[in-house]
Amino acid sequence: MKEIETCTCSIIHEDVVEKVRPALLKDDAASDLSSFFKVFSDPTRIKILSALFVCEMCVCDLAASLNMTHSAISHQLRTFKAAKLVKVRKEGKVVYYSLADSHIQQIFHQGYEHISEN
Repeated sequence: MKEIETCTCSIIHEDVVEKVRPALLKDDAASDLSSFFKVFSDPTRIKILSALFVCEMCVCDLAASLNMTHSAISHQLRTFKAAKLVKVRKEGKVVYYSLADSHIQQIFHQGYEHISEN
């Protein structure tokens, strides 16, 4: 593993610090953004999202597509719903899930593009 280079001086560059401080996120915003990105930290949730990029789906179809139980899919969908990443549409007894907005797919694709760089 490559060692991380660190600064060995003790000089504080006040101009840099003063420039950066106003740009830092407030604690609440940093916490909210951190929670948002945690939703993307599970491989199963990533697979569910990639399925929902194709079309809206019910739990049964998601479970069959990912070869998982209804319970496991429902658990992950609750996480998405709490993070406002999916929306729900009922048609009779069937509940369909879809992405809440296009930002989710953009964030996903930018992350995938980043990890795919050589």
